[in-house]
Amino acid sequence: MASITLRLSSKADPVTGRREILIRLTGGRGLGFYAKSEIYVNPDYFEYYVDRRKTEELGVRIPPNTITATESNASKRHYLLKSCGEFVIRKHKAADVDYHEKKKSALDSMITRISDAFASADKKAITSDWLQTLVDNINHPERPKVTAGKDIVELAERYITEKGFCYVNRNAVWVLVRDIKRYQGFVRATDEKRKGFVFDVDRIKSEDLEDFVSYLRNEKRLSKEYPQVFSRLLRSYPAGVRKGRTSIEERGDNTIVKLQRNLKSFFGWLNEKQITSNRPFEGFEIGSEHYGDPYYITVAERNRIADYDFADCERLETQRDIFVFQCLVGCRVSDLMRLTSKNVVDGVLVYVPHKTKDETGIEARVPLLPKAKELISKYKGVDKKGRLFPFISPQNYNSSIKEIFTEVGIVRSVAVRNSKTGEVEMKPINTVASSHMARRTFVGNAYLHVKDPSLIGKMSGHVEGSTAFSRYRKIEDSTLQEVVKMIE
Repeated sequence: MASITLRLSSKADPVTGRREILIRLTGGRGLGFYAKSEIYVNPDYFEYYVDRRKTEELGVRIPPNTITATESNASKRHYLLKSCGEFVIRKHKAADVDYHEKKKSALDSMITRISDAFASADKKAITSDWLQTLVDNINHPERPKVTAGKDIVELAERYITEKGFCYVNRNAVWVLVRDIKRYQGFVRATDEKRKGFVFDVDRIKSEDLEDFVSYLRNEKRLSKEYPQVFSRLLRSYPAGVRKGRTSIEERGDNTIVKLQRNLKSFFGWLNEKQITSNRPFEGFEIGSEHYGDPYYITVAERNRIADYDFADCERLETQRDIFVFQCLVGCRVSDLMRLTSKNVVDGVLVYVPHKTKDETGIEARVPLLPKAKELISKYKGVDKKGRLFPFISPQNYNSSIKEIFTEVGIVRSVAVRNSKTGEVEMKPINTVASSHMARRTFVGNAYLHVKDPSLIGKMSGHVEGSTAFSRYRKIEDSTLQEVVKMIE
C-alpha cells in the first residue's frame, strides 16, 4: 500500500513568498520517491494542505482572516492595497480564499490519482521518473502523455556504486546526468512535437545522440535565446541529482568528446548488466580529443619548489610537500589521496590505479627516491585517516599549487591550447599549475632519460599502448637529434 506525505521545497518565490509542495511516495521494498507538484502555497499555512480538519481543530483558520505580505505580490503592494479602502481588501481576500480552495482541491485530486496509479502499477517499474511523469501528466492533461522510462538518476547511482568510481569519475557521471536532464527539459519546453520526450535508455537511437551532441555544442547560445526556460531547468533538477553550476558555460570540443565517451561507457555497463539491450552507439562516430604539447616543470624547478622556505605558512608547506611527492611518484590525484603506509613495500610504492582497475588491474610500482621517503616520514601519523599525507579537497589542492608557484616565482610562460577555441595561447605557468602537472612532470622528465613508454607506464599506471601517454610527455629536439644520429 502506498503512503503519500508532503513537504515544502526550501526555495521560495521571491515575489509571493510561496513555496512548492513536494510529494513523497513510499511503499514496499524500500520505495521512497519525490516529485514536484507545481502547487505553490504560503508556508505559514502549509499544514492546511496536509490535514485541513486537524489544523482547523487547532484554531488555525485557512484561508486567513487577513492578507499577509507574503500572500500579496509584495509587502509594498500589500500596504498600497490597504490604503485604498476596505472594498479592495475584501476583493483580495476573496481571491485569496479562491486560490487556497483551488490548490487544496487540485492537491487532493492528485494524491488520489497517485494512490490509484500505484495500486495498479508494476512495483518494479516505479521510480522517481515514474512518479514525476505521473504528476506532470496530471498537471498538464492537454499535453501528449509522457512515458517515464527507466530512471536515469537511479541507474547513475547504481553505476557509480557498482563501478566504485573515484571522486573525479563520480563527478563526471553527475555532470553527464545533469546535461541529459537539461536536454530532456529543453526538448519538452521548445519542441511542440516532442512535449513527451524522455531520454529513455531503452529507446534512445543514434539520431537522438546526434541531437544531444548538437545541444551540448550549442547550449550556451540556446541559454541566451531561451533565458526563462534555462532559468527553470537550472533550478529544477529532480530529487537525487547532485546540483552543479547555476549557469551554462561554453564547451570545447574535447569536453563534448569526453561526455560522449562517458555516455558510451554508461551504455556499455547497461548492456553488460542486461538493464537494456539498446545499443545506440553502434556505428556512431564520437571523434577524438585534440591536445597541445604537454607542459610541466623541470627537475631543477621541482627542486626549487622543494627547497623553498614556507616556514611562515604551514598550510602551503604541507601542500608543497604533497605536490613534490606527487612529482616523484607520478600517480593521479585520486590515487594519491588513497595511499597509506600499506602501499609502501620495501621502499617501493605499490598501488592499483583506481581509474583502470576494472579494465586491467595493472599494478603500478614506483621505487621511492630518498626525498619521497623523507616526506613520508615527515608526515607519519599526522593524517587522522591513516593516509600518507593530510590531504585537503582536490579543488583546494589545485588552488594551493598555484599559490606555491607564484610564491616561489616560477611564472614563465607556456603554450596552452584553449579547450574551447582550439587556439594555442601563452599563459604564465603558475596560473595553469595543478595536480595533473605533477603527473606530467614525473612522466615527462623520466621520458627525457628513458625513451620507453612501457617502462615509464609501469610506474605511472598507464595501460600499455595507451594513447593518453603522449599527452604526458613532450618529444624534445634533443630526443629527435638522438634519433637522427642513429641513422647517420
